[in-house]
Amino acid sequence: MGKDVIVACDFPSKEATLAFLDKFTGRKPFVKIGMELFYAEGPDIVREIKARGHKVFLDLKLHDIPNTVKSAMAVLSRLDVDICNVHAAGTTAMMQAAIEGLTRPDGTRPLLIAVTQLTSTDQETMERDLLIKEPMEKVVMHYALTAKGAGLDGVVCSPLEAAAVHKTCGNQFLTVTPGIRFADSAVGDQKRVMTPAKAKEAGSDYIVVGRPVTRSDDPEAAYKRCVDEFIG
Repeated sequence: MGKDVIVACDFPSKEATLAFLDKFTGRKPFVKIGMELFYAEGPDIVREIKARGHKVFLDLKLHDIPNTVKSAMAVLSRLDVDICNVHAAGTTAMMQAAIEGLTRPDGTRPLLIAVTQLTSTDQETMERDLLIKEPMEKVVMHYALTAKGAGLDGVVCSPLEAAAVHKTCGNQFLTVTPGIRFADSAVGDQKRVMTPAKAKEAGSDYIVVGRPVTRSDDPEAAYKRCVDEFIG
């Protein structure tokens, strides 16, 4: 896969999600299905969106003992998603188990990426709540190297760290970066953010955009603006 803009469909229901996607008359956006929508509607919403021709990033951030994650990934592998993820903090053993579960009998599997540190977490929060005293970039690089060593395809990180991840892990190791805002958008609860154009300069492979598109009066125009800024 090449560079792309992933739209975070953080909606509470199938009806709201499909009504939103119906607004796109041209290019079908790559869609992120997160916990809210998946827990509300279950796997059928993934099948419905895939049937409509969208690529899907299933963003459930699995984090549990290795055997549980392996079993869960074996179920998710049957949904034909394009990307799914785990938390890198779950350890190398858990990430390796995730790959084992995700790999189908024919050897194929979706891309698997690992969350490093959430973009709502800053240095102060990480130190206070997680007792991690190292600098944010050092922590993210460590998690990225651990994920690469476990055989994963990339990481979820802030666009602020995308260039360093590529320098540390190579250009083929994917960076999927949320925390994207237009220069004239509200930051909201995100703390490590960047515009689509700046994320492109930083080397992000995929950007994940939520509220600037989903809460726009013209979502298709906002999405096109993201694509124009990020892909050109």
